[in-house]
Amino acid sequence: MQIKQLSWKWILCALITTILYAGCKNDNLIRPGDTIDVAYKKGLRLYQNENYTDAAKAFETVINIGRGTDYAQSSYFYAAESYFENSQYLLAANGYERFISLYPRAPKRQTAAYKEALSYYKLSPRYRIDQKYTKQAIEKFRIFISRYPDSEKSEQAAEYLSQMRSKLAKKHYHSAELYMRTLQYEAAIIYYDLIIEQFPETSWAERALVDEIAAHVVYAQKSVTSKQRERYEKAVESYEKYIQLFPEGRNRQRAEANVDDARSALADLTPVVEDDQTTSADQK
Repeated sequence: MQIKQLSWKWILCALITTILYAGCKNDNLIRPGDTIDVAYKKGLRLYQNENYTDAAKAFETVINIGRGTDYAQSSYFYAAESYFENSQYLLAANGYERFISLYPRAPKRQTAAYKEALSYYKLSPRYRIDQKYTKQAIEKFRIFISRYPDSEKSEQAAEYLSQMRSKLAKKHYHSAELYMRTLQYEAAIIYYDLIIEQFPETSWAERALVDEIAAHVVYAQKSVTSKQRERYEKAVESYEKYIQLFPEGRNRQRAEANVDDARSALADLTPVVEDDQTTSADQK
């Protein structure tokens, strides 16, 4: 009997606690008839309590009922912040962009610009996947650094920018490797060139140029005789470019081995021009 009474007491306590919790939670949510001031304060309370889903909804409500007010301006920013803290980075990026376009002179504009770029950085996927968000992050960080060079966030922005550029270079590098494996040497060389021209500051550029030398050599070896000289000479040109750009490169030894193969092959080829001259002399 006592056990039953205790069980009922526990059930009653749990029920009361649930009702009180639900009541407190409902008090934090915006209700019909709330003034814009009350609605905004509820949104802030939800945000401070890390209830970001309900906070975002609350700030969006304030935006809808208070357009043109200071409450709306602040709510645009905090709605984006709520999405960001909730890892809804695409919504956050759109929210920051919305805030920046509507309030270009707002004190929080710099923070919004940085967080917009950071949202795209968070959205950037593994290098093998489509890099649309990576490119957007690069663009947004470039704009931020250009516009706010003295910002305390500019150094971190530059680091994120470097990471995103390196990811694009890595994607190109692995595309080139794929073309090499499938014996599409011209396509591989194009991708190696893209890395060297577009991402010269990344670690992938030096590797790409060494592999480009090797690609020219292999391509020449597999070419018809009339095309070999031109393609071996391309390997030598790529090596000379390598020496200019990366005189202390980590892969220099491999580059030298590849160009030695090219030069040796060139030495063994019959000079076409000399043959023509010899034939002309014989004919005379």
